Amino acid sequence: MAERISILVADDHPLFREGVVHSLASQPDLDVVGQASSGEDALRMARDLVPDVVLLDIAMPGWGGIVTAEKITIACPTTKVMMLTVMEDEDKLLAAFKAGARAYVLKGISAHELAHVVRSVAEGEVYVTPSLAAGILVALSRSPAPQDPLEELSERESEILKLVVQGLTNREIGDRLHLSEKTIKHYITNILEKLHVRSRMEAAMLAVRGARRDVGK
Repeated sequence: MAERISILVADDHPLFREGVVHSLASQPDLDVVGQASSGEDALRMARDLVPDVVLLDIAMPGWGGIVTAEKITIACPTTKVMMLTVMEDEDKLLAAFKAGARAYVLKGISAHELAHVVRSVAEGEVYVTPSLAAGILVALSRSPAPQDPLEELSERESEILKLVVQGLTNREIGDRLHLSEKTIKHYITNILEKLHVRSRMEAAMLAVRGARRDVGK
């Protein structure tokens, strides 16, 4: 039996928080180990419990979710942080990822989809609510492009990066290319090193900019 994913939920609205806890706890592979109503409580509990995933609301009393995300990321580097918010705001999304968040999810998400995102984030994936994803690609693509490192990628690495841009997980990429998930993870590590970036999202941004440059030539 696979190990259960431990989760801490932080939101200052008890009714909503309890609903999230109930929906996640009903999944056989998810284990809600704590609830917090403020950023300060969330950090304290994250240090004590070291959960696999922390769900944070952005608009909480005290520090707020973005400051809390940064503090938890520093204090508990193995814990993945997800933002669960009503704020459909690209600036907040960018700030959250800069603070170390791995996912930005709007509160209108279904219980089934939320559980799926939690699992993906626990496995190291990055998730952005689709309604914000296109806008954030445009916003990040305005950053100055480095000297083109994409040419250093092998044909297979370039193929995998294109699938990353499409939002496929390691498992889905492996299925598409008939390779094991472990092999895909190895390729992703090499891609990040060659592109001198830290995350799949940054690699995807470089790929988008490179495609636009090619179109403009």
